Amino acid sequence: MSSENEKSDEPEQLALIRETVRKAKVPRAKPRTWRGAALAKELPVARVVVNKGALHLDQFFDYAVPEELDEAARPGVRVRVRFGAGAHQVKNGRREGGRLIDGFLVERRATSDYSGPLAALADVVSPEPVLGPELLGLARAVADRYAGSLADVLQLAVPPRSAKAEGRPSPAPLPPPRAPEPGSWTRYERGPAFLDSLARGGAPRAVWNALPGPYWAQEIARAVAATLASGRGALVVVPDGRAASRVDAALTEVLGEGRHALLTAEAGPEKRYEQWLAVRRGAVRAAVGTRAAMFAPVRDLGLVVIWDDGDGSHSEPHAPQPHAREVLLLRAAHDRCGFLLGSTSCTVEAAQLVESGWAQALGAGREQVRRAAPLIRTVGDGELARDEAARAARLPSLAWQTVREGLKTGPVLVQVPRRGYVPRLACERCRTPARCRHCAGPLEAPEQQELRCGWCGRGAPDWHCVECGSARLRAQVVGARRTAEELGRAFPAVPVRTSGRDHVLDSVPGRPALVVSTPGAEPVAEGGYAAALLLDGWAMLGRPDLRAGEEALRRWIDAASLVRGQAEGGTVVVVAEPTLRPVQALVRWDPAGHARRELAERAELGFPPVSRMAAVTGPPEAVEGFLAAAGLPADAEVLGPVPLPVARPGGPRRPGDPPPGEQWDRALVRVPPGSGAALAASLKQARAGRLARGGGEPVRIRVDPPDIG
Repeated sequence: MSSENEKSDEPEQLALIRETVRKAKVPRAKPRTWRGAALAKELPVARVVVNKGALHLDQFFDYAVPEELDEAARPGVRVRVRFGAGAHQVKNGRREGGRLIDGFLVERRATSDYSGPLAALADVVSPEPVLGPELLGLARAVADRYAGSLADVLQLAVPPRSAKAEGRPSPAPLPPPRAPEPGSWTRYERGPAFLDSLARGGAPRAVWNALPGPYWAQEIARAVAATLASGRGALVVVPDGRAASRVDAALTEVLGEGRHALLTAEAGPEKRYEQWLAVRRGAVRAAVGTRAAMFAPVRDLGLVVIWDDGDGSHSEPHAPQPHAREVLLLRAAHDRCGFLLGSTSCTVEAAQLVESGWAQALGAGREQVRRAAPLIRTVGDGELARDEAARAARLPSLAWQTVREGLKTGPVLVQVPRRGYVPRLACERCRTPARCRHCAGPLEAPEQQELRCGWCGRGAPDWHCVECGSARLRAQVVGARRTAEELGRAFPAVPVRTSGRDHVLDSVPGRPALVVSTPGAEPVAEGGYAAALLLDGWAMLGRPDLRAGEEALRRWIDAASLVRGQAEGGTVVVVAEPTLRPVQALVRWDPAGHARRELAERAELGFPPVSRMAAVTGPPEAVEGFLAAAGLPADAEVLGPVPLPVARPGGPRRPGDPPPGEQWDRALVRVPPGSGAALAASLKQARAGRLARGGGEPVRIRVDPPDIG
């Protein structure tokens, strides 16, 4: 908005829309500006959400629509507006216009709730409407659930603009395809019925325990095809680009070209935005992509699919840090569409959906599982310690024999924990994780000091193991690089390939080779691996995390799913204590049963997902003051605060970590079922009030933290 040649002394103000103003019967004035600019003749008020993520500004603002922008200023377009204190200041005889920031026009209105003069829209960035009412409603629901701001969610939901992509028209939509044949869905007891319901326009909801093997992508593609055959759209969210490429290829095979969009960062900003526009314009009715695709504006949504919901990539690191599973659950409930959560493993959250009756279990019979899964063999820690072969190459005799036999017919996969799987403390004799007797939190001994709980901070000077009674503790670190070097020396005539954080392989040939991989980076072998070794199982099971057992089982099953079935001689050796629950679940290939038992235990202890939890982190005084001032629900329970580890300068950092060298505390706030919305609302209101008052140390909030110790 120009500030030159102004004669009026009446101050211009931004109209902050508040519910209290709406309820009070304040006389509504016709929109006008202090510069007397000509306004749009119809609906001259634009309601805008500005790109300011601060919680105390999480409101809509009213602006006047100049006549010259009337045609372009449609709901959903990107706009530029003046915002900030500078809009009220006069300098050198000229009125400063405030800072130009981006926003979205969400509504055109005839009047404003604000009775004073309105600032005018500065510009319409593009006439392309990118924020529809459905996406706006979803973003609002996500912001409320995670105690965040609408602007932050919209930054995740709407990709950055590319003028070149907007200038290119999207292709004309193709007619719906024919309903597909069930194909490999016949391996599942309710598989064909699930597809038939989608093809007839139904909205079935299922938790799908996929059989091991390469067919999961084709099975997702057939579910999408059945949905498209009913005239509706479908959305698939996968954890990484490799999985997206597999589903993309399967969709092309089942549907043909031009019926779906691929939304991944690997495509580049312009290509991704072009594909996103094709989805929003209705040129394609199906989309597959990674985490950000959870907000893809698919028209007439009939099915949402998430694959491997336990993968950490589904958790957004940027505020307000939503999880793709929870966003898709919101979409399924709001749009009343089908829901499919698929994985070769099973999370506790997935088990809860089945136990509550919200979704049905979709799996194969035991005979099908036995044919598809490889043979699982175990090696206990005691055998490993007594084995001479293990001393020579960190391989027990059973693993040595399995590798030697597997290399005769194909590649062998060796999975080792990546750097960072470090247990805090565990029993030296049986390696049971050491936990607090009061809240079951992990015990730790920082800098060799006395034992204390990492959650509630209580001391544990007289700890002893609840399993074997031992009072001795241990903590070890095992590196993946050393394992790869030792395996290379043990099998000098065999090529050794590695796949990890720095270099991830997509696939390997079916020729004999050793493939050493960290969890999640396992490449697919042509024809499947002949065998697999899962080393150092204690390192994953001993992590100071409530999800340690679930995560270890998921990593093991994901790797074992790449191995040939028992009928083809596939064998997997897991080096971990055979009596542990996750190891037994792997031997039986029963991830759903393991998840149900975990869910029952968490229900007894009041842990997520049965309860809702939020983490409050910041400097000690700030966390204490925030909790004292926040109007938490009456049934809320505060665990802590306890100190967080001090980050080292130059070390790896994640969003939400304290600045290097500073001491921060963390408190966990827990509420029972039904109070999650009240907890999020109270935390959001308290933080917004703190920001509005200004000053003070920062406090960070995360609802449903993925790791609580």
